[in-house]
Amino acid sequence: MASMTSVIQSPIRVCRLPTLPLTPNRTVPASSVVVKCRSLDSKALNTPLSPLTENRTVSPSVELCSKAIGLLSSRQPLTSRSVVRRLVVRAAAADADGASDGLTGPSKSFAARFPALVTGFYFFMWYFLNVIFNILNKKVYNYFPYPYFVSVIHLLVGVGYCLISWAVGLPKRAPMDKELLLLLTPVSLCHALGHVMSNVSFAAVAVSFTHTIKALEPFFNAAASQFILGHQIPFSLWLSLAPVVLGVSMASLTELSFNWTGFVSAMISNIAFTYRSIYSKKAMTGMDSTNVYAYTSVIALLFCIPPAVMIEGPQLLQHGFKDAIAKVGLQKFLSDLFWIGMFYHLYNQLATNTLERVAPLTHAVGNVLKRVFVIGFSIVVFGNKISTQTGIGTAIAIAGVAIYSLIKANLEEQKRRAAKTPAS
Repeated sequence: MASMTSVIQSPIRVCRLPTLPLTPNRTVPASSVVVKCRSLDSKALNTPLSPLTENRTVSPSVELCSKAIGLLSSRQPLTSRSVVRRLVVRAAAADADGASDGLTGPSKSFAARFPALVTGFYFFMWYFLNVIFNILNKKVYNYFPYPYFVSVIHLLVGVGYCLISWAVGLPKRAPMDKELLLLLTPVSLCHALGHVMSNVSFAAVAVSFTHTIKALEPFFNAAASQFILGHQIPFSLWLSLAPVVLGVSMASLTELSFNWTGFVSAMISNIAFTYRSIYSKKAMTGMDSTNVYAYTSVIALLFCIPPAVMIEGPQLLQHGFKDAIAKVGLQKFLSDLFWIGMFYHLYNQLATNTLERVAPLTHAVGNVLKRVFVIGFSIVVFGNKISTQTGIGTAIAIAGVAIYSLIKANLEEQKRRAAKTPAS
């Protein structure tokens, strides 16, 4: 015990072992076996060791030394000095396998090690799901032109997804009270109106044309901020919106699929989503975005059901469902409705999750590129013929939206930096 205590009290002390018998009749001098031990911490140094002490804490280095000594002190015959060293190494390996010494931190997750790769995956899935939704949605309208009912299906599938997610605790459902319900109700109403009107436009005109009109949404946002909320909009932002208005006008004048139903519906959708943004700012709460979107979907579904029943209910019962089933079959009809609802919910949720991972500037650029992808893929898939003026107008409108998004994101970043900088 005295020799063991002397080993513990010094930072590095050499333990000399008695001569070990080898076969045949060979011995290894004590100087050949060296066991190095690290010292204990300050608390262990000040604590006397006693064989009667119970529940004492011994550092991993002392345990390693004791294991090596125990192995070497056994009277088993050794054939060479390398065997002795091998036993010490085995003792170290056994100690490492038994417990961690606390010096090595926990391994990082894949998302922590490769954040750029994960963010890129979010963008890819956001684009992919959005493109698939728009294409499949338009294909459904080609044989089932009932946008009010389809809008209900979109939200119904999303609400079912949210309920299942809440049931399994991914995410955990946030509590709802009367005050929060009153705040989210106008947001949900505008969300429902914008969603239904977007689908009316998708059913009436080409997908590319609807997205070109919806490129005017930043113009309505700026107008609402200036004249309703009283926020001063910089002249540079207004100037960047001029190409958007010009491009949409050029595209609309020569759009081959143009009709007033599709055009007006898309414009109403822009206005509705603008007011949704205004009410969303007023309804800012501590609830996470996933739960906010889930509750918004539930309330919006309640707003969408009555007009769908009143406007399209009689037609659906008379021939709407029968005609769709006769064209594609019951299984494909139900499958298409389910998947467009699932893609609609997932791409909106991924858009929110992507915004949480990147700066507003990156998200703004990504949103513009998403619209370009949707317009391009819809033209290729459906073979929509567009005039030269429509193509040029669409390109000008998208470029204007990109410039507007860049300027706005830079202004917001400057405001955040100014708010973080302490006043001198």
